[in-house]
Order: sequence, then structure tokens, then C-alpha cells
Amino acid sequence: MKAERIFQIVAVILAGIAAYFLWTGNKDSGFVATVFGAVAFFLSVRFQVKERNVVREAEAAARTDDE
Repeated sequence: MKAERIFQIVAVILAGIAAYFLWTGNKDSGFVATVFGAVAFFLSVRFQVKERNVVREAEAAARTDDE
């Protein structure tokens, strides 16, 4: 859960940096910041999905053990 929060915070910061660069007319740097922000966002989603899968597998194993 800690890694996903870090990537979410980084994504928001990079979105702000990208907005600043685009506002000042520096489109190349804005594009790079946008790409890195999107990567950070999708990494946070990946960590969330991975954690959910671990919980589901543990629940399935517990159900199997009970039977």
C-alpha cells in the first residue's frame, strides 16, 4: 500500500509540473513530464491490482482449507 501512494503522489506532482511547462510554452518538457506522470499513475494501479490479487488468493486458499 505504501508504494501505490508514493506513485500516486509522484503522478500528481508530475501532472502539476507538466501543466506548468505547457503553460509557459515549453511543450517538449511538458510532454516528458506528462509521460512520466502517466507511467507513475499506471504503476500505482499495478500495485493496487497486485495487492488485490494477493488478498483474493489468500481468501481462496482459506476457503479451500475449510472444505
